[in-house]
Amino acid sequence: MITCCIRYSLDPHRIDAFEDYAARWPPIIDRCGGALVGYYLPKEGANNIALALIDFDSLAAYEKYRERLAADPDARRNITDANAAQCILVESRSFFRRL
Repeated sequence: MITCCIRYSLDPHRIDAFEDYAARWPPIIDRCGGALVGYYLPKEGANNIALALIDFDSLAAYEKYRERLAADPDARRNITDANAAQCILVESRSFFRRL
């Protein structure tokens, strides 16, 4: 099992738009083959960082997920909406394995 950690740098004045974006992902992620651990929004400390953790059986499973995601109309619409809201400034992915 691997966990994809998506780190978002956000516009702190558009956290509500990001929260709407994140709230729409769970059924899309599930439908496309990921197992969402959760989205984490800023609470204390930096007010412009959020995380998403998604589990996959393997990197190959992640690649299939990315293909399904690219073809999913709800996923494309959610990304388009986030781009229009300009709530996400930077998005980066790292992969981890559990001990």
